[in-house]
Amino acid sequence: MRLLLHWVLIAVTLLLISRFVPGFIVSSFTVALIAALVIGLVNATIGTILRIISFPITILTLGLFSLVINALMLKLAAMFAPGFQIIGFLPALEGAILLAIAHVIIHWVTTPSRKEA
Repeated sequence: MRLLLHWVLIAVTLLLISRFVPGFIVSSFTVALIAALVIGLVNATIGTILRIISFPITILTLGLFSLVINALMLKLAAMFAPGFQIIGFLPALEGAILLAIAHVIIHWVTTPSRKEA
């Protein structure tokens, strides 16, 4: 159930990002759901390989290069999801930053709290 909630919240986040970032286009909620699924699949496959390969650069840049990898993964996902477009690298980078912040908030909200006895 939490996975479904997480998926829907990421789709809503994509819609919100498309309203605030010019060049980041999501045409409808259905497209946002498909885009969220595609982003997850791309990050789980190609994104993992790129993160392993770029690990030394990520260490040298104190983790900032991971935002570039996330932006590239968003651009790649936009190629596979119809109705989801990112025009240029800067909107992809801004979207990656906002999506990372939203992901932290969504994870914080949807994860059950551990109560100490």
